[in-house]
Amino acid sequence: MKYRYGEMTWPEIKDSAAQDRVAVVPIATIEDHGLHLPIDTDLRLCSAVCEAAVSRAADRAVLVPAINHGYSPHHMDFPGAITISAETLIRYGIDVCKSLAHHGFRRILIVNGHGSNGPFVDIISRLTVVESGTLAAGINYWSAPGVREVAETIRESEKIGGMNHACEFETSLYLAIAPELVDMSKAVHELSHRPTKNYWTDLIGGDGPLTMMEPWSALSESGVMGDPTKASADKGRKLLDAAANGIVELIDELRARKIAVRKDHH
Repeated sequence: MKYRYGEMTWPEIKDSAAQDRVAVVPIATIEDHGLHLPIDTDLRLCSAVCEAAVSRAADRAVLVPAINHGYSPHHMDFPGAITISAETLIRYGIDVCKSLAHHGFRRILIVNGHGSNGPFVDIISRLTVVESGTLAAGINYWSAPGVREVAETIRESEKIGGMNHACEFETSLYLAIAPELVDMSKAVHELSHRPTKNYWTDLIGGDGPLTMMEPWSALSESGVMGDPTKASADKGRKLLDAAANGIVELIDELRARKIAVRKDHH
């Protein structure tokens, strides 16, 4: 059964919407990921997770081509990063989702692969609901059900900061997906901005209430924040499997959720 949106004919798109399949929209960015990982890391990892997830739920989901570029102005000191403005990202994402709604998709799951896209994905999903009446939700793929639990069982890096950027987590995933593009001889352990207290939000290890983003070049010499030297393909396969299963769980949750009907009390 076809599940890749871009490979379908327009009648197949019409049928998929009529089947109430969930439209899964990956979104990421292009930016530095240390000396050992390609600049497409966020995009490739997010796309791979979504591909694995939707392939497991092909009868009830479709995989929309990814939104490639995101919000990365803090990475522009490293060659390669491509960033778009917050306003452009929000409006672009809403337009994509409203296009899907126009074609009959009533349930949309936006899967994010870049931390700084997070606030905007939240806004995109909220405004898609308001402007189209569809059920739209957003999630960071590393926050999908079950991912943190698996990450904590396999991690060897520091509890706070070891899994952050171009780190044990992301490097392991890339090794599982395209190992020929990873140069582990150039992987460095860099925690130049490791917090002394658990106030700060971290990719996997920290849930602090305080969030902030300084220029990345002020935080890291190599572009790494964490410990990629602890990465392995085996860890990556376990993380990929957990993330895909978590996204499938969310697809089924969206499918089961009744779409609310607005009531104007004026």
